[in-house]
Amino acid sequence: MTSRSRLAILFFGLMLSSISAATLPAGAQEQKTESSEQQNGQQAQQPTSSQEQPPARPAPPQPSPTPSGQAPPQPGLTTKEKQNVEHEKKTGTSKDRIFWILPNFLSIENVDNLPSLTPGQKFKAVGRGLIDPFEFGLIGVVAGLGQASNSIPEYGQGAEGYGKRYATAYADNAVENFMASAVLPSFLHQDPRYYQLGRGGFLRRAGHAISRLVVTRTDSGGSQFNYSEVFGAGIAAGISTYSYHPNGDRGVGTVINVWGSQMGWDCATYMLKEFWPDLRRRHEKKSAQVQP
Repeated sequence: MTSRSRLAILFFGLMLSSISAATLPAGAQEQKTESSEQQNGQQAQQPTSSQEQPPARPAPPQPSPTPSGQAPPQPGLTTKEKQNVEHEKKTGTSKDRIFWILPNFLSIENVDNLPSLTPGQKFKAVGRGLIDPFEFGLIGVVAGLGQASNSIPEYGQGAEGYGKRYATAYADNAVENFMASAVLPSFLHQDPRYYQLGRGGFLRRAGHAISRLVVTRTDSGGSQFNYSEVFGAGIAAGISTYSYHPNGDRGVGTVINVWGSQMGWDCATYMLKEFWPDLRRRHEKKSAQVQP
Protein backbone atom coordinates (compact mmCIF):
# COMPACT_ATOMS: atom_id res chain seq x y z
CA MET A 1 0.00 0.00 0.00
CA THR A 2 1.45 3.36 -0.98
CA SER A 3 1.73 6.35 1.34
CA ARG A 4 -0.91 8.12 -0.71
CA SER A 5 -3.31 5.19 -0.15
CA ARG A 6 -2.73 5.40 3.60
CA LEU A 7 -3.40 9.14 3.55
CA ALA A 8 -6.59 8.60 1.54
CA ILE A 9 -7.83 6.01 4.04
CA LEU A 10 -7.00 8.35 6.93
CA PHE A 11 -8.93 11.22 5.37
CA PHE A 12 -11.80 8.88 4.51
CA GLY A 13 -12.09 7.66 8.11
CA LEU A 14 -11.99 11.16 9.57
CA MET A 15 -14.51 12.33 7.00
CA LEU A 16 -17.00 9.54 7.77
CA SER A 17 -16.84 10.22 11.51
CA SER A 18 -17.37 13.96 10.92
CA ILE A 19 -20.25 13.36 8.53
CA SER A 20 -21.98 10.94 10.90
CA ALA A 21 -21.74 13.43 13.75
CA ALA A 22 -22.85 16.42 11.71
CA THR A 23 -25.43 15.23 9.20
CA LEU A 24 -27.31 12.32 10.70
CA PRO A 25 -28.75 14.19 13.74
CA ALA A 26 -29.60 17.11 11.50
CA GLY A 27 -31.35 14.80 9.04
CA ALA A 28 -33.41 13.21 11.79
CA GLN A 29 -34.38 16.63 13.11
CA GLU A 30 -35.42 17.75 9.61
CA GLN A 31 -37.63 14.69 9.19
CA LYS A 32 -39.22 15.31 12.58
CA THR A 33 -39.84 18.94 11.70
CA GLU A 34 -41.36 18.05 8.34
CA SER A 35 -43.64 15.47 9.99
CA SER A 36 -44.89 17.96 12.59
CA GLU A 37 -45.46 20.59 9.91
CA GLN A 38 -47.51 18.14 7.86
CA GLN A 39 -49.63 17.24 10.92
CA ASN A 40 -50.20 20.90 11.74
CA GLY A 41 -51.12 21.58 8.14
CA GLN A 42 -53.68 18.77 8.12
CA GLN A 43 -55.22 20.00 11.36
CA ALA A 44 -55.43 23.54 10.03
CA GLN A 45 -57.17 22.38 6.86
CA GLN A 46 -60.03 20.63 8.77
CA PRO A 47 -62.79 23.23 9.42
CA THR A 48 -65.09 22.78 12.44
CA SER A 49 -68.85 22.62 12.03
CA SER A 50 -69.39 25.60 14.36
CA GLN A 51 -67.08 27.93 12.50
CA GLU A 52 -67.49 29.49 9.13
CA GLN A 53 -64.76 29.04 6.61
CA PRO A 54 -62.86 32.27 5.95
CA PRO A 55 -63.33 33.84 2.54
CA ALA A 56 -60.88 32.75 -0.09
CA ARG A 57 -57.88 35.02 -0.48
CA PRO A 58 -56.51 36.01 -3.84
CA ALA A 59 -53.54 33.92 -4.95
CA PRO A 60 -50.18 35.61 -4.35
CA PRO A 61 -48.35 36.82 -7.43
CA GLN A 62 -46.09 34.21 -8.96
CA PRO A 63 -42.35 35.06 -9.18
CA SER A 64 -41.15 35.85 -12.63
CA PRO A 65 -39.11 33.06 -14.24
CA THR A 66 -35.36 33.36 -14.07
CA PRO A 67 -33.40 33.90 -17.26
CA SER A 68 -32.17 30.79 -19.02
CA GLY A 69 -28.88 29.47 -17.66
CA GLN A 70 -29.29 31.04 -14.22
CA ALA A 71 -30.34 29.38 -10.99
CA PRO A 72 -33.29 30.77 -9.00
CA PRO A 73 -32.49 32.61 -5.77
CA GLN A 74 -31.43 30.21 -3.03
CA PRO A 75 -33.15 30.97 0.31
CA GLY A 76 -31.24 30.46 3.54
CA LEU A 77 -27.76 30.93 2.11
CA THR A 78 -25.12 32.86 4.02
CA THR A 79 -23.49 35.92 2.52
CA LYS A 80 -20.35 33.95 1.65
CA GLU A 81 -22.40 31.21 0.00
CA LYS A 82 -24.30 33.77 -2.08
CA GLN A 83 -20.99 35.28 -3.16
CA ASN A 84 -19.72 31.83 -4.13
CA VAL A 85 -22.90 31.17 -6.14
CA GLU A 86 -22.35 34.39 -8.06
CA HIS A 87 -18.71 33.42 -8.62
CA GLU A 88 -19.79 30.00 -9.91
CA LYS A 89 -22.30 31.52 -12.33
CA LYS A 90 -19.75 34.05 -13.53
CA THR A 91 -16.64 31.86 -13.90
CA GLY A 92 -17.99 28.30 -13.91
CA THR A 93 -15.63 27.39 -11.03
CA SER A 94 -15.70 27.73 -7.26
CA LYS A 95 -13.55 29.57 -4.76
CA ASP A 96 -14.48 27.27 -1.89
CA ARG A 97 -11.96 25.41 0.28
CA ILE A 98 -12.62 22.15 2.13
CA PHE A 99 -11.85 22.65 5.83
CA TRP A 100 -11.08 26.25 4.75
CA ILE A 101 -7.69 25.24 3.32
CA LEU A 102 -8.06 22.41 0.76
CA PRO A 103 -8.66 23.83 -2.76
CA ASN A 104 -12.16 22.93 -3.97
CA PHE A 105 -12.29 24.96 -7.17
CA LEU A 106 -13.99 22.36 -9.37
CA SER A 107 -16.92 21.65 -7.02
CA ILE A 108 -20.34 23.19 -7.65
CA GLU A 109 -23.10 23.64 -5.08
CA ASN A 110 -26.48 25.44 -5.22
CA VAL A 111 -26.04 26.03 -8.97
CA ASP A 112 -26.93 23.29 -11.43
CA ASN A 113 -27.20 24.89 -14.88
CA LEU A 114 -23.83 26.39 -15.81
CA PRO A 115 -22.13 26.98 -19.13
CA SER A 116 -19.49 24.44 -20.08
CA LEU A 117 -15.83 25.15 -19.40
CA THR A 118 -13.51 25.85 -22.30
CA PRO A 119 -10.29 23.80 -22.55
CA GLY A 120 -8.36 26.83 -21.33
CA GLN A 121 -10.59 27.14 -18.26
CA LYS A 122 -10.13 23.45 -17.45
CA PHE A 123 -6.34 23.73 -17.59
CA LYS A 124 -6.40 26.98 -15.60
CA ALA A 125 -8.54 25.48 -12.82
CA VAL A 126 -6.20 22.48 -12.46
CA GLY A 127 -3.09 24.65 -12.50
CA ARG A 128 -4.60 26.99 -9.91
CA GLY A 129 -5.00 24.09 -7.49
CA LEU A 130 -1.53 22.65 -8.09
CA ILE A 131 0.26 25.87 -7.14
CA ASP A 132 -1.90 26.45 -4.06
CA PRO A 133 0.20 26.60 -0.84
CA PHE A 134 -1.88 23.88 0.81
CA GLU A 135 -1.09 21.52 -2.05
CA PHE A 136 2.61 21.74 -1.25
CA GLY A 137 1.89 21.01 2.42
CA LEU A 138 -0.30 18.00 1.58
CA ILE A 139 2.41 16.57 -0.69
CA GLY A 140 4.85 17.03 2.17
CA VAL A 141 2.66 14.81 4.37
CA VAL A 142 2.45 12.19 1.63
CA ALA A 143 6.24 12.23 1.20
CA GLY A 144 6.68 11.96 4.97
CA LEU A 145 4.49 8.87 5.11
CA GLY A 146 6.51 7.37 2.28
CA GLN A 147 9.73 8.18 4.14
CA ALA A 148 8.44 6.56 7.33
CA SER A 149 7.35 3.36 5.53
CA ASN A 150 10.48 3.39 3.31
CA SER A 151 8.43 3.23 0.14
CA ILE A 152 10.60 2.95 -2.98
CA PRO A 153 13.72 1.82 -1.06
CA GLU A 154 15.94 2.97 -3.95
CA TYR A 155 15.39 6.55 -2.76
CA GLY A 156 17.03 5.85 0.59
CA GLN A 157 16.53 7.97 3.70
CA GLY A 158 17.60 11.40 4.90
CA ALA A 159 16.96 14.71 3.19
CA GLU A 160 17.84 13.34 -0.24
CA GLY A 161 15.41 10.45 0.07
CA TYR A 162 12.66 12.76 1.30
CA GLY A 163 13.29 15.20 -1.56
CA LYS A 164 12.99 12.41 -4.13
CA ARG A 165 9.77 11.14 -2.57
CA TYR A 166 8.39 14.66 -2.45
CA ALA A 167 9.18 15.28 -6.13
CA THR A 168 7.69 11.92 -7.13
CA ALA A 169 4.49 12.48 -5.11
CA TYR A 170 4.02 15.98 -6.51
CA ALA A 171 4.64 14.82 -10.07
CA ASP A 172 2.23 11.89 -9.65
CA ASN A 173 -0.45 14.26 -8.39
CA ALA A 174 0.14 16.86 -11.12
CA VAL A 175 0.14 14.36 -13.99
CA GLU A 176 -3.03 12.66 -12.72
CA ASN A 177 -4.88 15.94 -12.17
CA PHE A 178 -4.02 17.27 -15.60
CA MET A 179 -4.88 14.01 -17.37
CA ALA A 180 -8.18 13.40 -15.52
CA SER A 181 -9.41 17.00 -15.18
CA ALA A 182 -7.95 18.90 -18.15
CA VAL A 183 -6.40 16.86 -20.99
CA LEU A 184 -8.99 14.10 -21.44
CA PRO A 185 -11.99 16.28 -20.49
CA SER A 186 -10.94 18.77 -23.18
CA PHE A 187 -10.42 16.04 -25.78
CA LEU A 188 -13.57 14.06 -24.88
CA HIS A 189 -15.77 17.12 -24.11
CA GLN A 190 -16.46 15.99 -20.55
CA ASP A 191 -17.14 18.23 -17.56
CA PRO A 192 -14.46 17.80 -14.82
CA ARG A 193 -16.54 19.60 -12.18
CA TYR A 194 -18.19 17.83 -9.25
CA TYR A 195 -21.86 18.73 -8.81
CA GLN A 196 -23.00 18.25 -5.23
CA LEU A 197 -26.27 16.32 -4.87
CA GLY A 198 -27.04 18.07 -1.60
CA ARG A 199 -30.32 16.28 -0.85
CA GLY A 200 -31.48 12.90 0.42
CA GLY A 201 -30.05 10.61 3.07
CA PHE A 202 -26.45 9.70 3.74
CA LEU A 203 -26.45 6.49 1.69
CA ARG A 204 -27.99 8.18 -1.33
CA ARG A 205 -25.51 11.03 -1.28
CA ALA A 206 -22.55 8.74 -0.58
CA GLY A 207 -23.62 6.58 -3.51
CA HIS A 208 -23.81 9.66 -5.71
CA ALA A 209 -20.27 10.69 -4.70
CA ILE A 210 -18.79 7.25 -5.32
CA SER A 211 -20.60 6.91 -8.66
CA ARG A 212 -18.78 10.01 -9.95
CA LEU A 213 -15.74 7.78 -10.40
CA VAL A 214 -17.48 6.13 -13.35
CA VAL A 215 -20.24 8.60 -14.32
CA THR A 216 -19.74 12.23 -15.28
CA ARG A 217 -21.40 15.06 -17.19
CA THR A 218 -20.59 15.98 -20.72
CA ASP A 219 -20.00 19.58 -21.78
CA SER A 220 -23.51 19.53 -23.29
CA GLY A 221 -25.10 18.52 -19.96
CA GLY A 222 -25.68 14.79 -20.55
CA SER A 223 -24.34 11.81 -18.61
CA GLN A 224 -21.51 9.60 -19.80
CA PHE A 225 -19.04 7.01 -18.58
CA ASN A 226 -16.22 8.87 -16.87
CA TYR A 227 -13.48 8.03 -19.35
CA SER A 228 -11.51 11.03 -18.12
CA GLU A 229 -11.31 9.76 -14.55
CA VAL A 230 -10.76 6.05 -15.20
CA PHE A 231 -8.44 6.26 -18.19
CA GLY A 232 -6.87 9.53 -17.08
CA ALA A 233 -5.73 7.94 -13.80
CA GLY A 234 -4.47 4.87 -15.69
CA ILE A 235 -2.55 6.90 -18.27
CA ALA A 236 -1.05 9.05 -15.53
CA ALA A 237 0.04 5.93 -13.61
CA GLY A 238 1.74 4.58 -16.74
CA ILE A 239 3.50 7.88 -17.47
CA SER A 240 4.83 8.28 -13.93
CA THR A 241 5.90 4.65 -13.58
CA TYR A 242 7.86 4.44 -16.82
CA SER A 243 9.33 7.95 -16.86
CA TYR A 244 10.72 9.12 -13.51
CA HIS A 245 10.18 6.18 -11.11
CA PRO A 246 13.34 4.10 -10.40
CA ASN A 247 14.03 1.22 -12.75
CA GLY A 248 13.45 -1.30 -9.98
CA ASP A 249 10.01 0.17 -9.35
CA ARG A 250 8.80 -0.14 -12.92
CA GLY A 251 6.33 -2.78 -13.98
CA VAL A 252 2.65 -3.54 -14.49
CA GLY A 253 2.22 -4.13 -10.76
CA THR A 254 3.43 -0.62 -9.96
CA VAL A 255 1.11 0.88 -12.60
CA ILE A 256 -1.88 -0.94 -11.09
CA ASN A 257 -0.85 0.08 -7.57
CA VAL A 258 -0.47 3.75 -8.50
CA TRP A 259 -3.73 3.71 -10.49
CA GLY A 260 -5.60 2.11 -7.58
CA SER A 261 -4.23 4.61 -5.05
CA GLN A 262 -5.22 7.52 -7.28
CA MET A 263 -8.75 6.17 -7.72
CA GLY A 264 -9.04 5.63 -3.96
CA TRP A 265 -7.82 9.15 -3.29
CA ASP A 266 -10.32 10.58 -5.77
CA CYS A 267 -13.15 8.57 -4.18
CA ALA A 268 -12.35 10.02 -0.75
CA THR A 269 -12.13 13.48 -2.31
CA TYR A 270 -15.57 13.14 -3.93
CA MET A 271 -17.05 12.19 -0.56
CA LEU A 272 -15.51 15.29 0.98
CA LYS A 273 -16.86 17.43 -1.85
CA GLU A 274 -20.38 16.09 -1.29
CA PHE A 275 -20.62 16.51 2.47
CA TRP A 276 -18.25 19.39 3.17
CA PRO A 277 -20.93 22.11 2.57
CA ASP A 278 -23.10 20.50 5.28
CA LEU A 279 -20.24 20.55 7.77
CA ARG A 280 -19.40 24.14 6.86
CA ARG A 281 -23.00 25.35 7.30
CA ARG A 282 -23.29 23.55 10.61
CA HIS A 283 -20.12 25.25 11.85
CA GLU A 284 -21.30 28.67 10.64
CA LYS A 285 -24.68 28.17 12.31
CA LYS A 286 -23.03 27.32 15.63
CA SER A 287 -20.70 30.32 15.30
CA ALA A 288 -23.66 32.62 14.66
CA GLN A 289 -25.44 31.31 17.76
CA VAL A 290 -22.38 31.93 19.93
CA GLN A 291 -21.97 35.52 18.78
CA PRO A 292 -23.93 38.06 20.89
